[in-house]
Amino acid sequence: MPAFRLERRSVAKPWGRRDVPAGFGPMPPDGEPLGEIWFPDPRGDDAELLVKYLFTSEKLSVQVHPGDVDARAAGCRRGKDEVWVVLAADPDATIGLGLRRAVSRAALRDAALDGSIEALLDWRPVKAGDVFYSPAGTVHALGAGLIVVEIQQNLDLTYRLYDYGRPRELHLDEGIAVADPAPYRGVATPRPIAEGRTLLAAGAAFVLERWQDAQAQIGADADAPIWLVPLDGDCRIDGEPMEPGSAWVARGPSRLAVASDAALLLAYAGEEVRPF
Repeated sequence: MPAFRLERRSVAKPWGRRDVPAGFGPMPPDGEPLGEIWFPDPRGDDAELLVKYLFTSEKLSVQVHPGDVDARAAGCRRGKDEVWVVLAADPDATIGLGLRRAVSRAALRDAALDGSIEALLDWRPVKAGDVFYSPAGTVHALGAGLIVVEIQQNLDLTYRLYDYGRPRELHLDEGIAVADPAPYRGVATPRPIAEGRTLLAAGAAFVLERWQDAQAQIGADADAPIWLVPLDGDCRIDGEPMEPGSAWVARGPSRLAVASDAALLLAYAGEEVRPF
């Protein structure tokens, strides 16, 4: 199957925004703030990855996701590693990623219960262009004033540890059990891997690249799909324009062309960088 555009689904969130840039509509009904845009794959749970946009006006809950082993024990197909690519950030925007110091699980539970987990998080300033690979088990929270692209393992399972008093369910037992209550151990910084290709992140679950001024034949193996997220400029798949704000999947041979003034994210499952 050649490359095709994914349908998108708008998701309202209490921490979302009503001032999203043009092209990201439609807004949720009844004037609710837009928090996320999902691009689910028609293969459903068989799809390894999921693409989202996130729009924040408030902090997200302090949360954690299970890894493959814990997720399968809970009856799920896989765990949830994720990458955030920051597209826009207010001057004071931050992301909480990992803890400021290692603590016991009992101390993490106490901090979640009394709210001190917010100060225990390692809040770091962020700017447009920053990239963070967050492995499963990392305690984290996105801050306000952000627009990010999120590439993640395809799992809709979040354990909330703290939610600033919002009337939403917490999942302390499950979350504490899967959390790594320690500082964030970041992965290697972005680096060029070929002409026009930059490796942004590579964990145990998937690889994320940024393409600019490059073209290649991709997606030759239907069992190894490739997710494409055009960010800016002239990006084309088999000659068809891919506009910013969309997401695509290639499951068969396709010709990808990204102009010199353009930028595109390309992701695929696995930990090895693929040759194209």
